[in-house]
Amino acid sequence: MNRRAAVAGTWYCDNPSRLTDEIDRYLDGAHVAPTASRACALIAPHAGLMYSGPVAAFAYKLLNNLSYGAVVLVGPSHFVPFRGVSIWSAGAWESPLGMVAVEPDLAEMIRAESEAIIELPAAHGREHSLEMQLPFIARLLPGVPIVPLVMGHQTRETAFGLGDAIARALDNRSDRSDRSSRSDVLLVASSDLSHYEDADVAARMDAVVIRHIEALDPDGLMTALEAEPRHACGGGPMVSVLHAARQLGATGAHVLRYADSGDVSGDKSSVVGYLAAAVF
Repeated sequence: MNRRAAVAGTWYCDNPSRLTDEIDRYLDGAHVAPTASRACALIAPHAGLMYSGPVAAFAYKLLNNLSYGAVVLVGPSHFVPFRGVSIWSAGAWESPLGMVAVEPDLAEMIRAESEAIIELPAAHGREHSLEMQLPFIARLLPGVPIVPLVMGHQTRETAFGLGDAIARALDNRSDRSDRSSRSDVLLVASSDLSHYEDADVAARMDAVVIRHIEALDPDGLMTALEAEPRHACGGGPMVSVLHAARQLGATGAHVLRYADSGDVSGDKSSVVGYLAAAVF
């Protein structure tokens, strides 16, 4: 049940020492004001680490000196088309910073809440959207297990259904355990924004997504994605996480950083948009 890393050594460094140094450098460069509230959810990009890492660090910087019982990861499927959501429910995921265990009990609780959540290992095999979150998670939350979820066709029904399933599972987890509650589970949505537009067009398109995230408005975001799917590759996962967070008591969201790939490459004629956001 262990998943091998698919993009270590290509999308990010597979040398543990060098990868740690790179992650720490991005975190050191992420200047985020301290918050009185603890983040219940993050949105982070998933491109190659040299491009998206400096942005993702703004979200993950909020985890400094915090502890969580588990991390639920939701990302899009880039390679395998299917209906519903594929969960990886046991074992561990390989990472240069060590194996990252899957939380089987929480995975089963989430899976049991929706018939649309299935076991489809092939959807995870080549997929990078969740794997690109592991360097930050393994560095900042060592030993904390994950629940990986990859979304197929990003329909309204699938996105909101997954959000409902996550919220119900965390409510049930809180009811059944004296040790843990829904507040000790961090939700992470993995998504890049617009792709291969010039920087000015990308900024206008990405501003639509940012507006709905800051309003904690999953329904408005879904409507925008239905009108123009090019707004984001992981729009459905963002909707799911925002919807679940609202049901679990979240009251606000903040975009911490926005940038595009041209900030690294120098080419502003065809960029990919990235954002880091937190939900409280």
